[in-house]
Amino acid sequence: MQTDAELVNAVLNGEKHVFAELVRRYERPVRGIALDVLGNYHSATDVSQDAFVRAYERLAGLRRPESFGPWLMKITRRCALDSVRRRPKEIRLETKISAVIENPNGQLDEDKQRLLAAVVKLPKAEKQAVMLRYFGDNSVNDVAEILGRSTGTVTKQLSRARTHLRKILERSEK
Repeated sequence: MQTDAELVNAVLNGEKHVFAELVRRYERPVRGIALDVLGNYHSATDVSQDAFVRAYERLAGLRRPESFGPWLMKITRRCALDSVRRRPKEIRLETKISAVIENPNGQLDEDKQRLLAAVVKLPKAEKQAVMLRYFGDNSVNDVAEILGRSTGTVTKQLSRARTHLRKILERSEK
């Protein structure tokens, strides 16, 4: 499997079709970030597409090709926040985050459903950190960069999130 840096360099060297692999690789995490900001699956899908287009257009400006993932996540977050600012105030509907992380067969096993239900109950900052770290497969440093927070803050939020998740899951077992 090629690294992100190899794929980015291939695209920059004229192999434009290789960008499809980057889209496939990051489609779910990008949609997850957009969904978390927007709270609407269809809007998140639109913003995800916008983020990939913006990333493609600005790919030549990426200084460190190995940091494509965190860079794309920052673009996605900015696109989502821009979308929120542009749209009129709407009632935020609770959405199913499971659409972002579901198994290929479309089903989550019982344990994953319980865990996902617990993650949704976390405070927003903790939920964002957990989604990016564990569902988006980002390092703590990458999560901090994406969210514009310090590494220490993200570490503390992840620690608190684990404590909250433990309590939520223990309550659901009773």
